[in-house]
Amino acid sequence: MVITVLVLGLLFSSLDTTAAIGTCLGLNANNLPSYQQMVAQYKQYNIQNLRTYNYLGGLCQPLAGSNIGVMVGVANPDLPGIAQSQNTANAWVQNNIINCPNVNFKYIAVGNEIRPNYNNGASKYSQYVGPALWNIHNALNQRGLGNIKVSTAWEMGMLSNSNPPSAGQLDPQLSSYYTPIIQFLQQTNSPLLLNCYPYFSYKYSDQISLPYALFTSPGTLVQDGQYGYQNLFDAMMDAFYSALEKVGAGSINIVVSESGWPTAGDKGTSIDNARTYNNNLIQHVKKGTPKRPGNIETYIFDMYDENSKSPALEQNWGLFYSNGAPKYPVNFN
Repeated sequence: MVITVLVLGLLFSSLDTTAAIGTCLGLNANNLPSYQQMVAQYKQYNIQNLRTYNYLGGLCQPLAGSNIGVMVGVANPDLPGIAQSQNTANAWVQNNIINCPNVNFKYIAVGNEIRPNYNNGASKYSQYVGPALWNIHNALNQRGLGNIKVSTAWEMGMLSNSNPPSAGQLDPQLSSYYTPIIQFLQQTNSPLLLNCYPYFSYKYSDQISLPYALFTSPGTLVQDGQYGYQNLFDAMMDAFYSALEKVGAGSINIVVSESGWPTAGDKGTSIDNARTYNNNLIQHVKKGTPKRPGNIETYIFDMYDENSKSPALEQNWGLFYSNGAPKYPVNFN
């Protein structure tokens, strides 16, 4: 990978450490930079946080001592074994955390987008999420690593209503699934991880304008009581905050574990729209939402394009092309 330092410096400005911005590191591509080059890019642009979806493997050594905050995932297929055996959970922590010394682990995401009524191939793991959360948490505590928070990544489909935001409600048909998870998060003071994509709401609705999705609306488009909404991201987030409040979990913090905009492959995709969304997102999450002002820790999906995915829409979310070349200017200041 040959990239001119001057060009990168012009395209990607230094990350404001108060913004708590990270990127997701998907690895479904056949021409990615080496692990050493990946971590070097995080350091070069001062990107403070990284989310990966499975064990770190070859990333352990280059991440060691870097102080990059890491969210590591427990893959969905690993949940049954971990949920049913504390020894298996202990082994996972040994192999994936203890055996990666000097890595700044912040979160373990136990499963991604698992919902009993979601036809994405992951619903069969629903019964294992709650027990797996506890077993991983207990395994960490046994090793004196209680500072690493354990959670799971949900998506907006957990809500049965989200409009207006104050009417946000978790789907009551899923209460036997989400209640033990919420109780776990409350008892362990852990955040909820939320994959929040205004893009998909825009894609599947003829009622949502592109400026509302891209943070470029000139004024308030949705008035909900005392709160006015000028962008879809705020409305989606506040709908989830409202839903949590309705089940007595309003104190749970939300970390946006994925958000982004694709550059090609479907409705509304372009380099210009992706540049607009991601740059505006970075600035916006420093302020929070009308209902919850304050910084929102956020992970942009994706660090690199993933050309081994399909369909084409899934390949084109990267801030960088899969070979490591920058795709468009991003201002992290």
